[in-house]
Amino acid sequence: MEKTWLKSYPEGVPADVPTPPFRSIRELFEHGFSEFPDNPAYTNMGRTLTYADLDRQSLQFACYLQQTIGLTRGERVAIMLPNILQYPVAMCGIFRAGLVVVNVNPLYTARELKHQLKDSGARCIVILENFAKVLEEVIADTEVEHVVTTGIGDLLNWPKSILTNFVLRHVKKAVPACQIANRISFKAALKAGANKSLQPVDIGFADIAYLQYTGGTTGVSKGAMLSHRNMIYNVQQTITWQGDAYEDVHPIVAITALPLYHIFSLQGNCLCVMAQGGQNVLITNPRDFEGFAKEMAQYEFNMFTGVNTMFASLLNTPSFRDIDFSHLRVCIGGGTAVQPAVAKEWQEATGNTILQGYGLTETSPAAIVCRVDSEFTGTIGLPIPSTDVMITDDDGKPLPAGQVGEICIRGPQVMEPQVMEGYWQRPEDTAETMFPGGWLRTGDVGRMDDDGYFYIEDRKKDMILVSGFNVYPNEIENVVVELDGVLEAAAIGIPDERSGESVKIFVVRKDDSVTEKEILDYCKKHLTGYKRPRHIEFRDDLPKTNVGKILRRALRD
Repeated sequence: MEKTWLKSYPEGVPADVPTPPFRSIRELFEHGFSEFPDNPAYTNMGRTLTYADLDRQSLQFACYLQQTIGLTRGERVAIMLPNILQYPVAMCGIFRAGLVVVNVNPLYTARELKHQLKDSGARCIVILENFAKVLEEVIADTEVEHVVTTGIGDLLNWPKSILTNFVLRHVKKAVPACQIANRISFKAALKAGANKSLQPVDIGFADIAYLQYTGGTTGVSKGAMLSHRNMIYNVQQTITWQGDAYEDVHPIVAITALPLYHIFSLQGNCLCVMAQGGQNVLITNPRDFEGFAKEMAQYEFNMFTGVNTMFASLLNTPSFRDIDFSHLRVCIGGGTAVQPAVAKEWQEATGNTILQGYGLTETSPAAIVCRVDSEFTGTIGLPIPSTDVMITDDDGKPLPAGQVGEICIRGPQVMEPQVMEGYWQRPEDTAETMFPGGWLRTGDVGRMDDDGYFYIEDRKKDMILVSGFNVYPNEIENVVVELDGVLEAAAIGIPDERSGESVKIFVVRKDDSVTEKEILDYCKKHLTGYKRPRHIEFRDDLPKTNVGKILRRALRD
């Protein structure tokens, strides 16, 4: 029988994960509170919260939500924060009160914020004061009744807390004035809940943990209903996958630069590290790469997660050379394909391999990851334990090894339309995404080799059709960035009278002397005729999501 899908690693890692020890995310972090009270849990801008600190403050916030404003089991609370200490305090408090977290990108426009708040039906939002003006524009059209605002410095040590907020408010003028009814400060909310008792709320596997919105760059953003079961199982799968990578390390120290509101960082850093009593070092502004690198240099970290653009930019940051990577055990790249040229340079500079991982919001998110002991070869790896992956044709029929088709996934971490709707209040979108047997259509094009390793070719929607031939943008981009003097590249298809579509490449240079002819000559050497760019445009930067994914759609538009 031809190999059409693969379950488990061929050796060394169990095919199935053991039953998780926790039945909710609340149980996961409450275990940390009792087992590791003195361990550092979160560090940001010089302030560290221990697990005992997080226990105390999150309980206060839970009491505020439940006892002061009267939210009840299953109601939604939005969090619109960057990576600051208030995020884990708010998240843990929401779960302790038996509520649902709605993660919101802090850089949303008023239109995007209005859609997500209306769609989720959130009654309360925790928001950075810098963005409260955006909320003011739309709050009347939402169900939000309670607004908790916070400043960047609110939970920092004195006097840094005062100075940070003063500079942002009065020197940099980064906090626009706004008028919002029922607004309370984060510190006042904690104080309000400090002398109250939390009433127990039963939550378990079947309850929704997160409304995690996805698809905003491709259409109407929709909320994936991720249950406590989805998330807890994915934590268990990840810990099983990592094996003894941290055997000589305690506690784990993770550099957390990707935003916690994003599913990759939320699961891989926030939950997985907390499950093991580790420390997350929060980077509030990862786009300040000099500051980012200097912050990293202060810690003996052993875990790092990033995306291709982050790795590439750090490599071109002077202070990066001052970082000690000798303690690093695991470095994972996700979100989008890591380019071979970037992976090679990272290996040379740090002595560490970038392990590619793959998943989606709908898979909570980890589904396929390279083995911890592997070298970078371009593969996204093998299915993590208890996960099935197959390649299918357009009709959902399995394809044998070597053939290119859509990647489909099933496992305990995949959102559950049998239990719930899948996407929040969107049964039609759920029906399009899921098919019988619990399989999720990812919308990604890939293949599996004879050894069961998977490779991403590209997103279906990004594929370029040149004279009937499929051209995958990732391949073009990977070639162009190998050219000395090129920092980033993005390929799209544009209409062409002769071939239907032709390839256009957008290039960001790190050396302005690089010419169009050099790029064309390099592509001629490394790409077959129909794949070569016919158009080149130089740019100072490329449009990206806040997680660093290049927005090809924005370039096409």
